[in-house]
Amino acid sequence: MQKFTDSTALLADGPALAEGMARDGYLFIRGLVPKDAVGNVARQFLEVAAEGGWLRPGQPMAARIANPDAVCADPEPAFLDVFRRFYCREDTHALKHHPAIVGLFERMFGGEVLVHPLFVARNIFPQREALTTRPHQDFIHIQGTPETMTVWLPLQDCPLEMGGLAVAEGSHRQGVHEFTVASGAGGVEVTEPFEGAWRCGDFELGDALIFHSMTVHKGLDNKTDRLRHSIDARYQRADAPISAVSMAAYSGCGDWEEIYADWRNDDLKFYWRAQNPDVQDFDYQYYDHRDAIAFAMAEQGDETSRAALLRIVQRDPREEKRDRATAALALLDA
Repeated sequence: MQKFTDSTALLADGPALAEGMARDGYLFIRGLVPKDAVGNVARQFLEVAAEGGWLRPGQPMAARIANPDAVCADPEPAFLDVFRRFYCREDTHALKHHPAIVGLFERMFGGEVLVHPLFVARNIFPQREALTTRPHQDFIHIQGTPETMTVWLPLQDCPLEMGGLAVAEGSHRQGVHEFTVASGAGGVEVTEPFEGAWRCGDFELGDALIFHSMTVHKGLDNKTDRLRHSIDARYQRADAPISAVSMAAYSGCGDWEEIYADWRNDDLKFYWRAQNPDVQDFDYQYYDHRDAIAFAMAEQGDETSRAALLRIVQRDPREEKRDRATAALALLDA
């Protein structure tokens, strides 16, 4: 893989940022967010990880050494039981509103920014290649305007051996790519290999990778003995449509009232109401395609289908499909 193109020098130039995104489908910015702001949230994630048993007993918390007996991944119940404790933290949500991030998009969009209520955080256990996030596009999961941008922030220094993120340069220009079912976050994998297009690099705390909703990206294997934590937050123009799914909290973490229950301040509670966003229904065509593949795989006893089936049970609004996925999981367990 080649290294990311470094766009840090363009930070103050909105049109140049927009041009780089249109050309490559991503921007890599060194030191976008102050280290103390990211480090504060990182410490809180580590605290939750320690409380949840994800860190090896007897080791300093700051060392991030993973407990190999606690390996789990989204959307497994064991993962969500611990993860929701972090998701409810006020500082976690405040980070995505940091002026350094919002200001970048104001310059890049040339207008008002809508910060998506939904955001995602990842906990990646080491030495578990089967759980590494496979190549995928965010658009099929978030929809709304394709001109939605994700900011990926690692919550620690992240050298390549810790398994950061890689993007397929230019892959955002061909619409939605064909995909199949996979293990790991998202439960899908783009089938095209994108040979020669992959870009990656080392991250320091505060560095950010920003990419288009159509850009194919993937996780890299965590080859260390440490946990890797990161946050995905999403941004768009305030006058563009947003999908209903992006207005809700992350599945398994409760509703907004539950999340806000212990917050100290009210400033960020339901902040989006003042912007009156254009909310559209979620289109299930991509998930229906994924799920048809997953059901066929489950009938053959293929464990790769499990992540997609769990997502159906937890998140699909259609009872008939949830019942079918529950039965398919029981078949795998048998």
